[in-house]
Amino acid sequence: MPVLLDDHDPDLSLRPGTTKSNVVAFLYRHPDWGYAPREITDALDIPRGTATTTLARLADEGYVGKTDDGYYHALDDRTDIRRYVASLDQVDRLFGRHRDDATPETPERRIGADRTDAELDAELDALEDELDGKNE
Repeated sequence: MPVLLDDHDPDLSLRPGTTKSNVVAFLYRHPDWGYAPREITDALDIPRGTATTTLARLADEGYVGKTDDGYYHALDDRTDIRRYVASLDQVDRLFGRHRDDATPETPERRIGADRTDAELDAELDALEDELDGKNE
């Protein structure tokens, strides 16, 4: 796939779905805030050691900033990273979860969720009787 050279940064070593990418995306989605490693751990549900190590590496590589008292934050001058995070958000909007997906968290989207087992059994019996009548 071709890339627009004006926007391409070969030195940006972020890959979607990695912890490094997820941490960067989290910080750049909340650019006005600084976060302690514990807060990143909780927000992204990753081990504390992973968060601490990843944040330190990201700060060393210049992807994120760190305050003197240990809070990590997005950098104002990293438009390349802002574009990267915006592209992640766009891909998620385009190809993320389909709105009609049935999940356990949304029982109202499951077929028959508003009916009892007896009602569903009766409906199934009626449909089977209807099919049997058409097959004769």
